[in-house]
Order: sequence, then C-alpha cells, then structure tokens
Amino acid sequence: MSHKAGQIVLVDWRDALPKEPNKQRPAVVVEDDDLFDPSYPNLILVPLAEDPHLAIADLSLELPPTAENGCTKLSYALAHHVSTTSKQRITGTSSRIGLLGTVPVRPRARQARPARPLYLLFN
Repeated sequence: MSHKAGQIVLVDWRDALPKEPNKQRPAVVVEDDDLFDPSYPNLILVPLAEDPHLAIADLSLELPPTAENGCTKLSYALAHHVSTTSKQRITGTSSRIGLLGTVPVRPRARQARPARPLYLLFN
C-alpha cells in the first residue's frame, strides 16, 4: 500500500522500549513519495495523541476533529516524537490532515562545498 504525506495511519508500537510510545496509536505520514524508493521498508511519521500534557507548545500541532482527519477528539501532532517506523507496523486509513498542515518533502540536490585552504583546517 502506498502512503502519502498527510495521511493518518495506525501504528503498532506495542513492543516499544521504555520512553517510546508503547501502544497502537495514530500517526501522520510526513514523507513525500519522492523522498525514498517505494521499496524502502520504513515511513517517517509524527505520532498523534489526545493528551495535551504530551504536547510541547512549539513542537506540536493542534488538530481539531474534522470529517477529513477522522479524529473524534482534539488531538496533537507530536513533532518532537518524529520517528522512522517499519511499514510492517502500519495500517493505512482514508483519513488525512489538510494540505495547510503539510509541506511536501523533496530531496535536495547536494551542493559542492568550496575548497578550504589546508591551514584553516588546523587552526
């Protein structure tokens, strides 16, 4: 199954280590289709939570319930818990956050760094 940036998925993190999410919870896909080859086995996700105490003000996005996102309660996208997760843990849904809350991620072309004089490397 193909997953798109902004799609809300269900993730099974029930065998997580301490200090990691340790249950099945929704998350938002934040990677764009062009970032990795479709055979790449993981997705970059931001987990969602209903508990406002888990949300850090500058690092979270409030998601009010809408028909499009399928949330039944006010939720928070916890950007400070962004993670790469195996696709085997993920179940897709038809829910998504609006385009206003997503920015497509595109690979950047590498720019060559100007050569530095050797003496600068040792000072």
